[in-house]
Amino acid sequence: MHIYRPHSPSLFFRKHPKNTPFCVCFSTLPVIVIYIMGSSKSSLAILLCLILAVFSNVVLEAEARAFFVFGDSLVDNGNNNYLATSARADQPPYGIDYPTHRPTGRFSNGFNIPDLISQAIGEESTLPYLSPYLTGERLLVGANFASAGVGILNDTGVQFVNIIRIALQMQYFEQYQQRVSDIIGPEETERLVNSALTLITLGGNDFVNNYYLVPFSARSRQFSLPDYVVYLISEYRKVLTRLYELGLRRILVTGTGPLGCVPAELAQRSANGNCAPDLQRAASLFNPQLQNMLDSLNSEIGSNVFIGANIRQTNIDFISDPGRYGFVTSKVACCGQGPYNGLGLCTQLSNLCPNRDIYAFWDAFHPSERANRLIVRQILTGSTDYMSPMNLSTIMALDAASNV
Repeated sequence: MHIYRPHSPSLFFRKHPKNTPFCVCFSTLPVIVIYIMGSSKSSLAILLCLILAVFSNVVLEAEARAFFVFGDSLVDNGNNNYLATSARADQPPYGIDYPTHRPTGRFSNGFNIPDLISQAIGEESTLPYLSPYLTGERLLVGANFASAGVGILNDTGVQFVNIIRIALQMQYFEQYQQRVSDIIGPEETERLVNSALTLITLGGNDFVNNYYLVPFSARSRQFSLPDYVVYLISEYRKVLTRLYELGLRRILVTGTGPLGCVPAELAQRSANGNCAPDLQRAASLFNPQLQNMLDSLNSEIGSNVFIGANIRQTNIDFISDPGRYGFVTSKVACCGQGPYNGLGLCTQLSNLCPNRDIYAFWDAFHPSERANRLIVRQILTGSTDYMSPMNLSTIMALDAASNV
């Protein structure tokens, strides 16, 4: 058996030097070279080659799906660069490990979660929807509508003023569909949207930048924490239902991270380095109810449209045992200042670690690129402890098979 990755799909059937029929099906995926012993088996070899060729083309077609991203700073690829807001990552040392070594608007030292998912499905990274470069054929790759600072609720992140709240992100998606329809027509646009992969990340800011933003916040006076979580889930359900109404049929929905364990919260709420219990309780209430809501939506629809990605579990793995994953610390941010480098913004005046790969957190709130890679690995191949009802690799395989 010989496996390799050529650049374009093709199919060959010929004689081995020893007169053994064999076929080679070339594609951008690993492909098997089949040897059939005996010249009388030529027809079988041809048949197997044709099956491989058909399957290969189906997988390639599945890989060519568009990718859409909604949410907050964990998945923002640079939309806030085009807005008058303090929630921006457009100055060094952000992007220090990105291929250009320049800030891109990602809240990371390098690639973020959407980048790594794009790489995994064989696509280029989606551009921010506000980017002037998102035109023509680039629109067909998809788009990133995410904006740092937003939450499920409209009053989340008010201190950042000019951000793309989730309702506006969805309005932009409607606008996107019209722009694509002008290029490829309404029927092909509908097919592109229906077959697309979508990622949405919301919820963390509704606690950090709303309920717990200040003591006796408006929402904390209005709701007890359990009631607030129920309210958030009900509002999130409306958002996800709207995405389905807009034509999206494969939607990865992430849970919140372990909110009380990020360096910013350790710096402000922890006296001994332990995770802040109030925020941890918030995450422990939110994530299971989110998964229950996704299961309910899927049951109503009759299809596994919504896939729960329990990022909280992934983060807890490398927070509770950082050494096992190659990190020297899961408490101190690589870039920042103050206790745990958790106070203020990451700037050129901040402390900066020389090796970002051994830090779980890049700045006070956001994972390093290497931590993002661990998160995406679980999204791709994780068990039901991490992904429900299935992981992304299973999704891709099922979608490929359904197109045979």
